Amino acid sequence: MELQLLLDAGLVASYGLAINAACLAAFARDKVAAQRREWRIAERTLLTLALLGGTPAAYLARHVLRHKTRKQPFVAQLHAIAALQVAALVAALAYLLERFLI
Repeated sequence: MELQLLLDAGLVASYGLAINAACLAAFARDKVAAQRREWRIAERTLLTLALLGGTPAAYLARHVLRHKTRKQPFVAQLHAIAALQVAALVAALAYLLERFLI
């Protein structure tokens, strides 16, 4: 059981790193494309990457790259995704605490 939990945690961590790396790369590529007036990455793609778990990288990229910081409704949609993810995380933690600690 403990080994399986460690394997599951490793898989989740690997996924988190991969999706955040992909999201950061997509934001960086879109920033360069915007500066060069080239074909851009669709906002829907950037938001999908955030929804799939890349929200930390999306916020990091917005701050570091100063990209997509004022664009509406993109900013509101990203905030909504983040709020949904926080709510899901709180619900999952409450479930796990109830199941395993109480």
